[in-house]
Amino acid sequence: MTKSNAVLSPFKKISLKGRDLLTWLDYTTEEVHELLSLAEHLKKNPVSKKLEGKTLGMIFEKSSTRTRVSFEAGMLQMGGHAIYLNSRDIQLGRGESIADTAKVLSSYLDAIMIRTFEHEKVAELAEHASVPVINGLCDTYHPCQALADVLTIYELKGQLAGLKVVYIGDGNNVAHSFMILCAKLGMDVVVSCPKGYEPVQEVIDATVGLAKASGGSFTLTYNPVEAAAGADIVYTDVWASMGQEEETAERLQIFEPYQVNEELLSHSSDDVKFLHCLPAHRGEEVTAEVIDGGKSAVFQQAENRLHVQKAILLSVL
Repeated sequence: MTKSNAVLSPFKKISLKGRDLLTWLDYTTEEVHELLSLAEHLKKNPVSKKLEGKTLGMIFEKSSTRTRVSFEAGMLQMGGHAIYLNSRDIQLGRGESIADTAKVLSSYLDAIMIRTFEHEKVAELAEHASVPVINGLCDTYHPCQALADVLTIYELKGQLAGLKVVYIGDGNNVAHSFMILCAKLGMDVVVSCPKGYEPVQEVIDATVGLAKASGGSFTLTYNPVEAAAGADIVYTDVWASMGQEEETAERLQIFEPYQVNEELLSHSSDDVKFLHCLPAHRGEEVTAEVIDGGKSAVFQQAENRLHVQKAILLSVL
């Protein structure tokens, strides 16, 4: 397929009602465009009663700022309600099976969002729930974040296909979803990381296939300067994610050459923009000069979590 600079498709009223969102591998390009178009509309028209009487249950096994607040605020802005369910406070934390939890919650709720560790847990919850399940984050994927990333890129650049987007750092869940979604939308995706910290091979293989189909490309390099050359977008994340705290000291040494700083960005395009999913550790994966400077769009990116999650909720409900 040849590249197209067509950006967001107009509403085609594609029905996503009842769908789970576990990973963008399960969604077509047209469905992603529909969600982006809807998010753009909801950003301009934030308050409605479209989800009046609907309730979202939010299961948290990992701490959160953006995920919890954006989902909860999004439901309230659309007339619905969200319930925070800390795993330690429900029977899931005392050994109740995921299958039983899914069946019980399905009888009370209209949708379930889960933020957890193993992707298998998200998939099992979705298998046994009779309501839509949304992956709010797991160790393998972070699909809601990636949709906010792509919406932000479109707002910054006015296009998606043909852009060079570069992820520098740990090949983690954020990198996985970013790779998949950007490749699906025709971008030239570059990942630069230390040896031994690459994205998992299954995700690399999927990304290569998606890029081939969309007219984009995928490159993995261990040289961050080579990666940043001519980049339209440079993206990074923390070097030690939740659950990897004991590796922090080792990772700080290994990842030091991959810090996003002004010198690295000097190799990018003149109007390069910097993204970070937050929270950020200034002085580690990014300098304060970059994240707080004119090239940074991290707070616009964070705000867009609200708008894309509202689009997801409205679509699946």
